[in-house]
Amino acid sequence: MDRIDAMKIFIAALDEGSLAGASRRTGRSAAAVSRAVAFLEAHVGVPLLHRTTRSIKLSEAGERYAMACRKLLMDLEEADRQAAGERSVPRGTLTITAPVVAGVELLRPIVDAFMEEHPTVSARLYLLDRPVNLIDEGIDLALRISHLADSTLVAQPIGEVRRVVAASPRYLSMHPRIEEPGDLAKHQIIAMPHFGIDSWSFPPLEGSSVPRTVAFTPRLIINSVRAAAASAVDGHGVTRLFSYHIASEIKQKQLRIVLADAEHPPIPVHLVSPFGRLSVPKVRAFADFALPRLRAQFACWSKEASH
Repeated sequence: MDRIDAMKIFIAALDEGSLAGASRRTGRSAAAVSRAVAFLEAHVGVPLLHRTTRSIKLSEAGERYAMACRKLLMDLEEADRQAAGERSVPRGTLTITAPVVAGVELLRPIVDAFMEEHPTVSARLYLLDRPVNLIDEGIDLALRISHLADSTLVAQPIGEVRRVVAASPRYLSMHPRIEEPGDLAKHQIIAMPHFGIDSWSFPPLEGSSVPRTVAFTPRLIINSVRAAAASAVDGHGVTRLFSYHIASEIKQKQLRIVLADAEHPPIPVHLVSPFGRLSVPKVRAFADFALPRLRAQFACWSKEASH
């Protein structure tokens, strides 16, 4: 069996989450997919996958091997394009990831518009509210809302967002004033796991190095940004979200930000890619297409959330 072909099947199985998924994606029989994985395992001499009836999981050796396979296949794809004289023509499948809300409301329309202009490009858009290893998971570009620690990534700045505390005007009119973080202990809290389900922290007071932490028993714990915002709009409590999550609700005066003077410093937003990926035509073309649109939208969200 051709080792490169086997690697493609192996990576397809990882992307799809099962050998059956790899069979559908590659058009190979289930037996051919199993043979490809077995061939690679025999070649390297160690198990690459732990298999169950419904799913697969990489072994420790498999994680390292998958990373090397992705890099090799991307390098081969680039070599083929250069040899064919197509370096300047965007084509192939573009793989992008973003947080769920920004991906649904912002990035998805940009991806659709880009593909309309570039009919030889298709896309995979993974919307995930969790960190993603771009190389391990074969991602070309990611929208990151965080302080970046990975120096191997190429980061292009887009804007910044705030962590804000907000409630509806009706709720605020019926409950004690919120003038400092400690006042939150007297309120109904709509908590999200991402921001803390039993306490929220705030920057230290001037002259202190100790962050202020407010403990509470939440009235509602919910893992959906849109649901948390809707519950707050309906007057059921105080919630904490990123400013862009509720920019439209702030603009429409459905929610009001409190404790603006006690916020943490803004968090940067970047479009990031693995080193060298911007030299690939489809990736470079999308970055050039998306960056001005992303910057304009985050600037708009920032303005709306400051009202």
